[in-house]
Amino acid sequence: MAQRVKRQPLSRERVITAAMALADEKGEAGLTMRAIAGRLGVEAMSLYNHVGGRDDILNGMVDAVFGEIDLPEATGDWKRAMRERATSSRAALRRHPWAVGLMDSRSQPGPATLRHHDAVLGALRAGGFSVVMAAHAFSVIDSYLYGFVLQELALPFTNTEELDEVATGIQREMPVDAYPHLMELMTEHVLQPGYDYAGEFEFGLTLILDALKPG
Repeated sequence: MAQRVKRQPLSRERVITAAMALADEKGEAGLTMRAIAGRLGVEAMSLYNHVGGRDDILNGMVDAVFGEIDLPEATGDWKRAMRERATSSRAALRRHPWAVGLMDSRSQPGPATLRHHDAVLGALRAGGFSVVMAAHAFSVIDSYLYGFVLQELALPFTNTEELDEVATGIQREMPVDAYPHLMELMTEHVLQPGYDYAGEFEFGLTLILDALKPG
């Protein structure tokens, strides 16, 4: 007699994990209760024993992404803390492209979200920022972070080889001397050995951190 495989019990954590995997593949638009249930091999109605609905799942997904971001430490070295936190955030948002538009949209933030925000403010306060200046710094850093990731995800290349192909194709189709500054940018910067678009993130982040002052 064949042995019956024991099914793993359904839980809120399993539902959220399945929803995140589905969104990673198909985007937020493909995230339906039926699709999540299908991935888990259950009926859609059974999900409601563990989550309140699609919006509750989105809350859990956003909280899980915040949980993947390294928390900054309140050591007083606020620049290092903000740089490491921004780098970790960018990596998490690149892993989950659907998340960038949802990160600060939830009216019921979860515990990982609250821990994250509290740690960022704590690191800034330990670095000498006033409450108001910490709020300003948090806002400007995240505006840059989210905006950069949105732009990065929209680009028609994901690695250096694809960038070279796109830039070379534009050069080939570009009328001679029609766009001299674009040609200059590509030949003297983008197509130079070692160019990596990620360096643009580091440059902008450094610019912002150097401009911010405790007080």
